[in-house]
Amino acid sequence: MKWDDTGFLLSKNRYNENSIIAEFFTKNHGKVSGIIFGGSSKKNKNYLQIGNQLFLSFNSKSENRIGYFKIEIDKAFSPFYFDKPKKLNCINLAMNLIKLLTAESQKNLKIFELINHFYVILNNNYWLKEYIFWELELLSYLGYKLNLNKIVNKKIINNKILYVIESNSEKKIVPNFLIEKDIITNDLFTLLDGLKLVGDFMDKNILKPNNLNLPISRIQFVNSLK
Repeated sequence: MKWDDTGFLLSKNRYNENSIIAEFFTKNHGKVSGIIFGGSSKKNKNYLQIGNQLFLSFNSKSENRIGYFKIEIDKAFSPFYFDKPKKLNCINLAMNLIKLLTAESQKNLKIFELINHFYVILNNNYWLKEYIFWELELLSYLGYKLNLNKIVNKKIINNKILYVIESNSEKKIVPNFLIEKDIITNDLFTLLDGLKLVGDFMDKNILKPNNLNLPISRIQFVNSLK
């Protein structure tokens, strides 16, 4: 089986002294893993930064055996954020979520395009707010849409609008910007509340039912914001 494609690097692990096993989310073949011989060389190490986009030539003797990649750099995104730890941690988290939540070898052009849009978001002045909506969009494409507008109750307390999710067991305040999407905010505590709400939804409805945990990269990202 042979094909050429372009893909974003999701993860990499040492295979032997000179090679690595890499996982990409590709445009036409979905999530695919394979060996990169010489992947630990100085030249390839510079290319193989999590989140970079590469040209891939894939070759496998059969569908039941791991194949191997030949690579060329297409777009080097990650190096632009080496001196921006918050955004670099965000890249690691986004790629980790796609690795964790997507199935092998299932083409999904919407998710591929969503990764491209992710890098547009990082250059936005309100990138953290937009990233939270990016996560919600990712979950929606995977069949886990969180329609907050249908489950919140609007309340006015002390002349302030509050949106609340209430059940017999819990009560959650939903940050206003998640409902009124035109609200502009860079308030860190408000944004962290929004990030936590989405993380809790992901954990309860997707990860725990599949015996998975929130990735460590999410904890690292949140900690870097504080």
